[in-house]
Amino acid sequence: MKIFVNEKQLELENGITAYEVRDNIKKNADIVILNGFPIEKDYILREGDKLALIKKGEAPTKEELEFLLFSRHTPKVHEKVKKASVGIAGLGGLGSNVAISLARIGIGKLVLVDFDVVEPSNLNRQQYLIKHLGMNKTEAIKETISEINPFIEVETKNEYIKEDNVLQIFKEVDIIVEAFDNAESKAVLVNTVLSKEKNKFVVAASGMAGYFSNNIIKTKKINERFYLIGDETYEAKVGCGLMAPRVAIAANHQANTVLRIIMDEKEV
Repeated sequence: MKIFVNEKQLELENGITAYEVRDNIKKNADIVILNGFPIEKDYILREGDKLALIKKGEAPTKEELEFLLFSRHTPKVHEKVKKASVGIAGLGGLGSNVAISLARIGIGKLVLVDFDVVEPSNLNRQQYLIKHLGMNKTEAIKETISEINPFIEVETKNEYIKEDNVLQIFKEVDIIVEAFDNAESKAVLVNTVLSKEKNKFVVAASGMAGYFSNNIIKTKKINERFYLIGDETYEAKVGCGLMAPRVAIAANHQANTVLRIIMDEKEV
C-alpha cells in the first residue's frame, strides 16, 4: 500500500494505522495530520492517504524542506527556482512583500538593499513586526526569511542606491526588483541597468496607492528585459495613502513576474 508521509511516498503494509506510522517514523510528533485534518484518534490508513507528522517548533532539515518544496512545486520548477539569484532594491511595502514571497518559493539567493530602519508607520503595509522597530530593514527582513526558510542565501547591503553603485551592488543577480518609494530613484535604477547591462531583467512598479479596483493593477512587458507593474495612475499623495492590500497585490505581481522569468515564461 502506498501512502505519503510528509509528502514522501512510502510502501507500507495494509492495515497499518496513522499512529503506528507516527511511532515508527517520528515518535515525538505532537500533531498527526491525515489528508489535511489533524486527528485526535487513530485511523487505519488507506491507499493514497497523506500523513503529516509535526513536532511543534521543530525546524525541518535542509533535505526535508527541499523535498517538501520539490513535491509542491514539481521538479522542473524547484530545480530552476533554487538556482536563481534576485536583487531587491528597497524593502518597504513592495520590497518586503516580494522578498517574503520569493523566500516561500525557495529562491536560491536574495540580495536585499535598503538604507532605512523600521519605523512604526511601516507596520501598516510592510512585512515587519513591532519587535523590528528601530532595526535596519535589511536585517529585520533577513530575520523573518530565516524563520520561513533558513537555507536561502541572503546577502544584505545597507546602502543608498545611486547611478554610480547600482551595477556593483547587483552584479551577481539575474533579476532586479525595483521597489523604491520615489520616482527619481526608480528612474535611476531602471535607466542605468537597462542601458549598461545586457542580460539582467528589471521588474518595476508604479501606481498602487489607495483602495481602488484590484483589476486595474496590471503587469506590462515594456521591452525584452523590463516589466512594469501597477495601475500607473494612483501614486501615494495626501488623501491617497499606501495600504497593505493593494501594495501587496502589486508586490506579488512583481514576485510572480520574477518566477515567470526564471521559468522562461517571459510574456505577460
